[in-house]
Amino acid sequence: MKKGIVLALMIFSVAILSAQNETKALFKLPEASIQTMDGKPFNTKNIQNDGKPILLTFWATWCKPCMKEHDAINDLYEEWAEETGVKIYAISIDDTRSTKRVMPTVNGKGWEFDVLLDPNGDFKRLMNVNIPPHVFVLNGKREVVWQHVGYLDGDEAKYIDVVRKVLAGKPVE
Repeated sequence: MKKGIVLALMIFSVAILSAQNETKALFKLPEASIQTMDGKPFNTKNIQNDGKPILLTFWATWCKPCMKEHDAINDLYEEWAEETGVKIYAISIDDTRSTKRVMPTVNGKGWEFDVLLDPNGDFKRLMNVNIPPHVFVLNGKREVVWQHVGYLDGDEAKYIDVVRKVLAGKPVE
């Protein structure tokens, strides 16, 4: 009888420990119709990275912390992509009146990541984004596993740490 209880406890412990080593998905990336920078339709189901992590940022041209965040990310993007294979999509939440400033901003800053437009705010609402910058990390299955609102100098180090954990299948806080 005691051996059976000990064996059951061991199996239960192993099950709990293995469950804690998995990255838990918060939700699946929703599908919405947004735009490319040149105004062509783009469906969010096409936000993909061949099974590798994705960093998704929501930003606006009028948001100073967004500009600082993207400048910092851009400085490290090539290194991050080489190391982890991460792909970055920056979703502008500028409305239809201010979207004309997106392309000059992106080109002037020399940002190397993919930039998309959500002028009607449909995707923003589906992702429950209220204040930019808002960053999401997705696993290779396009599931959101982590999110962060706001930006302070150095936050980009958190982003790549989360991506590394996702790649390793470790839990993220």
